Amino acid sequence: MNTYFTIILAYFVFIILVSVLTRRYASRSADDFLIAGRNLGVTICAVVVAAEWLGGMSTIGVSEQAFTTGTMQPVLYNLATATGMIIIGFTVAYHYRRRNVHTVSEMLEDLFGSRVRTISAISFLIAYITLAYVQLQTCSSVIAPLFGINWFTAVLISSVVITLYTYMGGMHALAVTGIIHVITMFLGIGIALIIGLDKVGGFSALQNSLVESGSPSNLFNPFSADLNHAFSLLLGGVLGGMAGQASIQPIFAAKNPITAKRAAIASSLIIAPFGIMVGFLGLIARTGFFFDTSSVDPRMALPLLLTSPEFISPVLGGLALAGILAAILSTVGPVNFAIVTIATKDIYNGLINKTADDKAVLATARKLVLLVNLITIPLAVYLRGAILDAAYVSYAIRAIGAIVILLGIYARGWITTLGVRLAFLGGTLAIFICIIGNKAGFFSIDKTYGAVGSAILFIVFGNVWSRFRRYKHSGAGPNI
Repeated sequence: MNTYFTIILAYFVFIILVSVLTRRYASRSADDFLIAGRNLGVTICAVVVAAEWLGGMSTIGVSEQAFTTGTMQPVLYNLATATGMIIIGFTVAYHYRRRNVHTVSEMLEDLFGSRVRTISAISFLIAYITLAYVQLQTCSSVIAPLFGINWFTAVLISSVVITLYTYMGGMHALAVTGIIHVITMFLGIGIALIIGLDKVGGFSALQNSLVESGSPSNLFNPFSADLNHAFSLLLGGVLGGMAGQASIQPIFAAKNPITAKRAAIASSLIIAPFGIMVGFLGLIARTGFFFDTSSVDPRMALPLLLTSPEFISPVLGGLALAGILAAILSTVGPVNFAIVTIATKDIYNGLINKTADDKAVLATARKLVLLVNLITIPLAVYLRGAILDAAYVSYAIRAIGAIVILLGIYARGWITTLGVRLAFLGGTLAIFICIIGNKAGFFSIDKTYGAVGSAILFIVFGNVWSRFRRYKHSGAGPNI
């Protein structure tokens, strides 16, 4: 049994044991299971929010793109989400917690009515199922080569671990393990970065080496590549967080509205630095000093670097790999749990069985933990592609929700229920039209722009149409 395997296995077992210990706190009620009884303080809430963001995209995704592009542009993902959490803290966090909701769609129902809740819940389910299988893939992409197993087995193992610790303790387990994950990821990746910079000769030597291999001279500048694409990433990240069930759910679980606001802002101080660290490791891998980069799958660049004896010792490499898996687990658990919460509260309790008692809601939530993982396994096995690209489908859908919620809170008289419903339907459809159109070469419109632009157009149309109907019904003209 090699060192890497031993460390990773020990970490998996430790996380599951911790989750078992939290089980009794999550078995008392549906609220205890789904939102930890609304009892999280600032520090724990901030760490859990940050842990949700610091997942597969912040590790494998960022390092993959940094390795591919030879620039630090991919860290815009973390900078955007950190900025988004600051904006959330100063705008919607207080309102989310004050209304005592469980889901983003429940918040939308509070603002616009029940019909909006169902439509938005379906859109958010699409967004989070996409994100869930991508996160499962990132976990599997580390486990498969490390343990020498095939892709299906790696997906299955990853799913079992995730299911176990989510099923056991719900939000309580996610809170406790989130703290453990964040400590492990910063310790492991931090040590690896210090070693890497020392071995390549520092930042200047790293820059010179990469420029010689084709990177731009301003490669450390996140905006060094296509500004249009960069702005799209920022827009998706900032707006995506505002209506992201997984990142907002810990805010629902905060002790009070002020705690929710402070935790959202504090989480940015954890999110941004981690992405920068992983981005630099992707660039260090690209130098080719530690392994042959000519035929490497970019998604495997970071795991290969951390298992290279020329780069790092097996013990420290194993700790860094545990940090990567900690980051992935810290996100995939909340993402899967977000699907469970949406399906439980918005679909089951909000649509199918509105009179269900607390015991029935809790039982349904536990069953859905198992079902969600059964759904994501085949998706993770067969739908393999660029990690960040797939993730931004999720962000584009959530961006629609962010626009709607901001307008609902701060411009309620301007946005109508019809506009909200059309925004979710048309905006979600626009995302897939953009994907198909770009792939077929018909046009080139970023999916985030397509979603946001379509949502705004439909909101305007809904406002105009509703005003027109009110005008006609007021007696100024014939009814329509």
